[in-house]
Amino acid sequence: MLAVPGDRPDVADEIASLTRTARNELDVRVAPLAGSVLADVLRGLPDDRSAVVVPLITGPHARVYRDIDAGVKDAGMEAGRIAVTDPLGPHPLLAEALHVRLADAGLARADRIRQFSIGASVDGVIVAAVGGTEAAREADMTAVLLAARLAVPVVAAAVDGPPTVADAVARLRESGAQRLAVAPYVIGPELDHEQLAKLAAEAGLGCGAPLAAHSSVVRLVNLRYEVAMETVMDEGRS
Repeated sequence: MLAVPGDRPDVADEIASLTRTARNELDVRVAPLAGSVLADVLRGLPDDRSAVVVPLITGPHARVYRDIDAGVKDAGMEAGRIAVTDPLGPHPLLAEALHVRLADAGLARADRIRQFSIGASVDGVIVAAVGGTEAAREADMTAVLLAARLAVPVVAAAVDGPPTVADAVARLRESGAQRLAVAPYVIGPELDHEQLAKLAAEAGLGCGAPLAAHSSVVRLVNLRYEVAMETVMDEGRS
């Protein structure tokens, strides 16, 4: 089950479709976290079925997990029938996806076969996470991985808390970088991308697209599901 921040499941629907294609034995459902949707979906499961809830977020996000916990509690499911996974990141696959999104926007150049950097049209990148300070801290690892791919300085920031994107811009400017771009470290529903792109443009920054239904995101959804199921099975054997 894909737990989607807010009430816009369009990107999640595409991720769910791709996940079903890769794992046709799974019953993949989408549950926006607005209102009582998650609880309603969980209550609709057959009594003999368990559920793995995969939050469609790249890093820590306290509100998302509070909403999931509230939905699970409201559904009244037994603890052994449900598992909630970690966020999708940090992971090297997400650094790869960020690289691709920057290349798609003309902000980085990449080998089309292996997606290795062969230079970039920017000399500094801000990995912009949602989830406040903790999310920005966790995004540091992805920033390091992206910097290795692009061979330019990359710093992490939070759209909704410190260190802010403005803080990251100042830090990169101090290091001598002039041509900067924002790489949204989000799946999509977590923020208003059009507003972020507008603000970036007003500040003279380039802006990539959200990760959306990139193949790396689908692979990580499957990975989180597999890890959760292994944990459930180990607990059942103990």
